Amino acid sequence: MAQTYELSQEAYDRLKAEYDDLTTRGRIEIAKKIETARELGDLSENGDYHAAKEEQGKMEGRIVHLGALCENAVIVETASDLERVQTGCVVSIRYEGDDDIEKYLIGSIEERREGVTVMSPGSPLGKALVGAAINDVVDFEAPGGVLKVAVVAIEA
Repeated sequence: MAQTYELSQEAYDRLKAEYDDLTTRGRIEIAKKIETARELGDLSENGDYHAAKEEQGKMEGRIVHLGALCENAVIVETASDLERVQTGCVVSIRYEGDDDIEKYLIGSIEERREGVTVMSPGSPLGKALVGAAINDVVDFEAPGGVLKVAVVAIEA
């Protein structure tokens, strides 16, 4: 069974647009680069050709990745008035005994936003936080032992 990916509609639309662009414009452009490099002669010592082929390989890998994401995506709706931590929201937490507040986006790395670290909802801390409300204290198993964190704020 294929892995499913929880994505917001915004992230799905952005990834689908990138996929569509790479499978059309991207492939055409890389084919032109390869053809131009071939015209330069001996392929065994042709740096432009090898660079274009490497770029093509990376692009095809990204296409496969994006295709799997889009095909197996589950669109999650994040409410604007959050009462509990859920996938797609930004949660602010404070570790027990610490005054610093840390912010995390709960979701896939593809949901990333500037200035916020992404945390998988399947990670130990992510699992503990999902479903928690503001002022709840949750604990989770970390490599150094059990840690406790307080939920300070939840944002869409």
